Amino acid sequence: MAEYLLIFRGGEAPALQQSPEKWQAHMQKWTEWMGALSAVGKFGGAQPLKQDGKVVKGSQKVLSDGPFMEGKEMVGGYMICKADNYEEAVEIANGCPILLFDSGIVEVREIQELKV
Repeated sequence: MAEYLLIFRGGEAPALQQSPEKWQAHMQKWTEWMGALSAVGKFGGAQPLKQDGKVVKGSQKVLSDGPFMEGKEMVGGYMICKADNYEEAVEIANGCPILLFDSGIVEVREIQELKV
């Protein structure tokens, strides 16, 4: 079984934040989705990311505030899941609540084992 990184982009977080009830209902969907994955041993961990940060770029290690990109491109969080193959990882990604919004994106990437 391999580990896959699901990278969450976009979604409608600002619209949901205008209503505490909508926000809570949406977060309940995330809790249920991750709980179901955990119950079958497919959940490896997850965290949301803050919108601000720093960017270090190039050989000169230029530091800047950021990232600065459109909201739909901003990484909002990630989850590690366990799956037998890409098809299963994509099936898991298809259940992500961010996909309830047209601007929601889940990028699925297999985590390569680093040999040191």
